[in-house]
Amino acid sequence: MQKLAIEGQTLMNSIGMQFVRIEPGSFMMGSENACLSDELTNSKAHLRDGDWDEHPVHRVTLSTPFYIGVFQVTNAQYEAFQPAHSELRGKLGFSREDDEAVVFVDWHDATHFCEWLSAQENLPYRLPTEAEWEYACRAGTTTHFHTGDTLPPEFHKNVGESWYPDAGRSRGAEEIMSLHVGCTTPNAWGVYDMHGNVEEWCQDWYGQYEPHPQVDPGGREAGLYRVTRGGSHSTLLCYLRSANRMGAVPEDKHWYIGFRVVCGVMPDTSPIPASKVALWGRNVKQVSETAADARLDVSILLGAPTEGTPYFAEPLTYIKIPEGSNGPLFSAHNHVPAIVECPNGDMFAAWYSCVTERGRELTVAASRLRFGETEWDAAEPFWGPPDRNNHATSLWRDENGRIYHFNGLSAAATWGPLALVMRYSDDNGATWSTPRFISPEHHLRHMPIASVFRRQDGSILLACDAVSGGDGGTAVWLSDDNGDTWYDPGAGQPVPEFAAGKSGGWIAGIHAAVVELTDGRLMAYGRGDTIDGRMPKSLSSDGGKTWHYSASPFPPVAGGQRCVLLRLQEGPIFCASFTGARRAPTPMPIVDASGNERLVTGLFGALSYDDGDTWEHTRLITDDSEDRDIETMDGRLFKMGLHSAEPGGYLAVCQGKNGIIHLISSRQHYRFNLAWLKELPPSKVRN
Repeated sequence: MQKLAIEGQTLMNSIGMQFVRIEPGSFMMGSENACLSDELTNSKAHLRDGDWDEHPVHRVTLSTPFYIGVFQVTNAQYEAFQPAHSELRGKLGFSREDDEAVVFVDWHDATHFCEWLSAQENLPYRLPTEAEWEYACRAGTTTHFHTGDTLPPEFHKNVGESWYPDAGRSRGAEEIMSLHVGCTTPNAWGVYDMHGNVEEWCQDWYGQYEPHPQVDPGGREAGLYRVTRGGSHSTLLCYLRSANRMGAVPEDKHWYIGFRVVCGVMPDTSPIPASKVALWGRNVKQVSETAADARLDVSILLGAPTEGTPYFAEPLTYIKIPEGSNGPLFSAHNHVPAIVECPNGDMFAAWYSCVTERGRELTVAASRLRFGETEWDAAEPFWGPPDRNNHATSLWRDENGRIYHFNGLSAAATWGPLALVMRYSDDNGATWSTPRFISPEHHLRHMPIASVFRRQDGSILLACDAVSGGDGGTAVWLSDDNGDTWYDPGAGQPVPEFAAGKSGGWIAGIHAAVVELTDGRLMAYGRGDTIDGRMPKSLSSDGGKTWHYSASPFPPVAGGQRCVLLRLQEGPIFCASFTGARRAPTPMPIVDASGNERLVTGLFGALSYDDGDTWEHTRLITDDSEDRDIETMDGRLFKMGLHSAEPGGYLAVCQGKNGIIHLISSRQHYRFNLAWLKELPPSKVRN
C-alpha cells in the first residue's frame, strides 16, 4: 500500500481544516455489551444490547496511519468548494453560521468535496472508512462512548425522537439546535464531536459484519445505503454510541447528516461481497408472460375453482417472524402491508416491522407465496436504511409486469419528516432497481398508502397521508410519464374543512383508499374526520386537486384499521372495511340466505355496481363456520365464525389474473372471488 507522504502529529490545510494523526493499531469493532441505562435507551428494551447489526464483535487492524479531521466540515469550508451551498444555510432553521457543521449534503456532495480538496492540496483526502471512524472515535476506549458508559450533558442536544418540522407534533423552533463544531470535550486523541452534533458520511456501503478478524476493511462491494456514524442532535443517546451504525440512501440530504474528512491513502483491501440475497429473492421462477397466463388460466390457484363458482379459502398467516426476534426484523409489531401478484403467479407482500412505530428501528419486511404453494415463505428484510423510520409501503404491478415499490423514508425517527422513494422490479420481485426519490424533501404528504393504480388517462396515482396524526386527510401523487416524474396536484391548497357539502385540497381522512369512477372522477374513503357519524367520502373531478365531501354509508374506522377500494376486473368496485372500532366493534346488519337480517361484527366486503352510489352483496370476510381462534395483528386472537370476523388491521388488496381477490390484513391473507362475494351468506353455521 502507498504510504502517506506527510509527517507530524497535526496537519492544517489551506482552507483552515485541522487534522490529527491516528497511528496504526487494533481494536474490537462492534458491541455486545448490555446498555442498561434508561438514560440511553429511553426504556426501549430492543436497544439495551445494542443494535443487531453491531454483532458480532470482531477484531479490526488498521495497518497504516491516517489523519482525521479534528472537527466536522463547516459551512465556510464546504462553501470554498461549493459557494452555492450558502443558499441552504438556515434551511428549516439549521446551520446558519460559518463554523457550524455543514448539512443538507449527500454522500456524493461529500465525496466531491474530498476530490476537490485532494486536487487543491495534492494530498489524498477522502471520507473515512467505517472501521477508521470507529477506531478514531473510541480512541482506545471500550465503553459505549469515549467518555465512558454515559454521555455528559454537554453532548445532549434535543435528546429524543423528534417530529420536527411537523408543525402538528413538534415543538417548533425549540427543536432547532446549534451545530457549532468543537463545543464539547474532545476524545483522548483530540477529535471533537464524535458523539452527536451531526451524523457523518463514511466511505462504506452498509452491510452486516463478518465474524472473522479483518485488516484495513473497506466495507461491502455494493449496497443500497452508505454508512453514517456518530449520531446527531434530536436523537436518543443510544444511537450516539461508538459502536452504533446508521446508514442512508447516498442521495439523501437533510439537517441530520454532515461529514468529516480524513487524509490518507484508501486501503486497497478487496471489498466484502454484497450481502446474500434474501429468501424472497431466491429461486424465483422467471417465465414469459404467455407461459404465466397459461398457468393462471388453469384457474387453479391454491385450490381455486373455475370461474363462477363461489370460492373462499382458509386464511393464511403471511407474517412469519420467530417469536423474540429483535433485529433485523422484530416480532413485536408488524403492520401496514402491501400486496401484489407477480407475473409468474407468485404473491409478494411487504410491511413494516418494528418495536415502536415512531422508532428509528422501524424497517420493511417482505415475504413470497410461491405459485402452487400453500404456505408463505419466512419473512426477511426488504427495505430500510438502518436507523431510519421507513414509514410506510405500497406495491403495484403495471400492465407490462413491472412491479413498483413506494416507501416513505424518515430523516431519523417518526413518520413526520418523510421523503418519498420509488424503485421497481422487472423479474417478479427477485431484484429491484436502485432507489430513486420521487420527492426528496423530508416533510408531510409523503407516507404511501396501499392504493396505487393506472388511471384512464394513463397517469399513475399514488395515495399518501397528508398529515402525521389520526385526522387531517390524504394527498395523491400523480405521474403522467410512467413513473419518471411525479407531482402533488393538491399541494398549496388551503387546509380544508371536512364537512358534508364542503370542498378542499385533500381527501377527508387519513390512510385513504382511492378508486377511479367510470367518468374519470376519483372517489376515496378515509379514516378519521367522520361526517355525520360515518366514514367520510371524497370525490374529485379535477384529478385530485380539490375534493368534495359527504358521508359514506359505512361506519368509520379507527386506530389499527384501514379500508380498501378496488375496481375489479369484472367491473364492480370492491370495498373492504370494518364494522367499527377494533376494540369495540359495532354490530352491522346483513341479509343472509334466509332473507333475514342478522348482526355481524368485524371485517366485511361489499360491491358497488353504480360507482359507489349504492353498495350490495355485503358480507363478512369469514368462512361462516363454527367460532374459532385466528391471529390478528401482532399475534392477538379473535373469533372467526358466522357472526364475527377480524376486528382490525391495515388492509391491502389486489386481484389475480384468474379473478381471485387477495386481501391482507396486518396478519392474515384472505382469498376469495366475485362469485363468493355475490353469494348470500348462510343463515346458520356451515358444516
